[in-house]
Amino acid sequence: MLAFPALILMIVSAASAAGAPPPLEDGFVSMFNGKDLAQWTGKPGGWRVEEGALTAESTEAHPCVKHHYLTWAGGEPANFVLRFRYKMIGGNSGVQIRSEPRPGFDTWGYQADIEAAGQWTGCLFQHDREAVVLRGFRAVIAADGTRTDTPFATPESLLAKVRAGDWNDYEVEANGARITLRINGELMCEVEDHDAKMSRKKGLIALQMHPGPPMKIQFKDLRIQILD
Repeated sequence: MLAFPALILMIVSAASAAGAPPPLEDGFVSMFNGKDLAQWTGKPGGWRVEEGALTAESTEAHPCVKHHYLTWAGGEPANFVLRFRYKMIGGNSGVQIRSEPRPGFDTWGYQADIEAAGQWTGCLFQHDREAVVLRGFRAVIAADGTRTDTPFATPESLLAKVRAGDWNDYEVEANGARITLRINGELMCEVEDHDAKMSRKKGLIALQMHPGPPMKIQFKDLRIQILD
């Protein structure tokens, strides 16, 4: 008889091979039905569902000239664990958390960053501050914006854990002032953000489509556990 963990692994692997979403972990709820955009709002024609994944793409014939976001309609969570899988071919993208809406399908807040070139993948970004914390660092940011950054791994060694052009597992945990990013189970960065002007306590979750050269970004198996 198979041990219980091995049995679970076989079930998850079989579901993944069949293209079905894996079973939800305890305490998590699904954010995407794998079929349509029913739980999301965004720029008309900007996103589609392809092979069970939320997909945005730019081509030479149909370029993306301005960034836009696909926003989850499930609320504005504060403390949570967000898990999803992504695959990127070229370009730049990311997932906004604790964000507020802006005109033109835009948002403002924290972003768990993704980039094919690798500079920003696994970093926590915010448009007015850029790097809230870089990959390979733990940071503590005081109310006045002063900060202490402590390295725990090299950015290159962590980037080696990311599968370029293939599916990756991304986890974002936001709990109070602390935000932690993990890709494929590896800690990428962590910040304790007390900045009185720039830190965010709650807000929207949204997926980014970025302008620039041709690219394709896909997200699937999105699920969330609310901590509070």
